[in-house]
Amino acid sequence: MAYTLQQLSDFEDIRTLKHRYFRGIDTADWALVRGLFTDDVTVEYRGGGYKVKCNGIEETMLMLANAFPSDALAMHLGHMPEITLTGDDTAEGIWYLEDVFISLERDDHTHGTAIYRDRYRREDGQWKIAHTEYDRVMEVVYPRDKSGHISVHLLARKGLKPEERSDISHLLEWG
Repeated sequence: MAYTLQQLSDFEDIRTLKHRYFRGIDTADWALVRGLFTDDVTVEYRGGGYKVKCNGIEETMLMLANAFPSDALAMHLGHMPEITLTGDDTAEGIWYLEDVFISLERDDHTHGTAIYRDRYRREDGQWKIAHTEYDRVMEVVYPRDKSGHISVHLLARKGLKPEERSDISHLLEWG
């Protein structure tokens, strides 16, 4: 299939959008992340023992900021995007995620993979995430290895401190 220059540009804009999402989460750049979503964004993340569900930008930002606080270390890598344009201003994407999450509070280390399924919408000339969800492919949680030391910890500076955190239990199901 031959793509138009506009379609190729749209693919690249959507890839850049998702890359910014991963970077924004790992660096607690919440102003950046907020600008990547539509106001009516919906979110559903299904992991080994949890399900997260958010409706709208406010719930989504509340959940993300509290999920990546100052006592966490995080890394998200998005691989192998499959992007399909579904209209002039709509698209869908599938991404393979590899992530690491270390909780100093729980003293554990999670290594996982997931398949993201997104819907995108162009608003005012900018592609944004209108819906994002993932299902875990694998998730391994084990005690944190204390044989090394943490020499860089950006979320310690930029993530929410304990006294700044909000209760997000209404957005989570455990089990």
